[in-house]
Amino acid sequence: MAQTFFVDDEVRNRTKLDSIVTVVDAKNFLQRLEDSHEAAEQVAFADVVLLNKIDLVSADEAARVEARIRSINPMASLHRTDHCTMPVAELLDRGAFDLNRILEIEPDFLGEDTHEHDDAITSVSLRAARPLDPQKFNVWISDLLRLRGVDILRSKGILDFKNDAKRFVFQGVHMLMEGLPGKPWQDGETRESKFVLIGRDLDEAELRAGFEACLAS
Repeated sequence: MAQTFFVDDEVRNRTKLDSIVTVVDAKNFLQRLEDSHEAAEQVAFADVVLLNKIDLVSADEAARVEARIRSINPMASLHRTDHCTMPVAELLDRGAFDLNRILEIEPDFLGEDTHEHDDAITSVSLRAARPLDPQKFNVWISDLLRLRGVDILRSKGILDFKNDAKRFVFQGVHMLMEGLPGKPWQDGETRESKFVLIGRDLDEAELRAGFEACLAS
C-alpha cells in the first residue's frame, strides 16, 4: 500500500503519506513472530509502533517485547498503550514519512551499529565519518535495490556528500527510492552519514563494504 504513494501519479499529487502506524499485541507478539512473517514485516515498515495491551504483561515481558521490536526496527517511535489509548495529535500530522522529518531525529538515532536476531528480518545501521561520493552512492544503492529490493523493506538515512553544503535525505520502500537536499550543515556541526536498511537475510558485511566503497577520495 505504501508503494502506491510513490508510483501512482494521481495519488501522489493529491495525497501525502504521513506515517505508518503499527499496533503490536504485547501479550502475544513474541509468539506471533514464531508463526507469522507478516508480524515482523509490519513492524519493519512502521514509523510509529503502539505497544498495546501493556496492562496484560509484566515489566520484564514488556521490556523483552520492546527489545525485540527495536531489533527489527530501530527507527520507529514506540509508545506503550492500553486499549490503544493515545492522543490523536501524537498520531496524526507527524510527518514521519516526510523526508525532511528525518532531520528531526533523536540524538541516539541509529545508535547501534547493527541489530541481529534469529529471524530473517533484521536491520543494519551504517555510519561514515568521511564524506560520501554522490555518484558512487547512487550507483551502489541503485544496484542494491534493483537486485535485492524485494527483500529490503525500508531504507532511510541522512548523508554527507562531498562538497555539498546541505545534508542529503534518502528514503526507500523496496525498489522505490527518493532523495532530496535537506537542511544545511551548521558551522561546527559534526558531519557524518547515517544509513539504515531493514529487510530479510541482510548480509551486514557485504552492505558495510558497499557503503564504505562510496566514501569520497
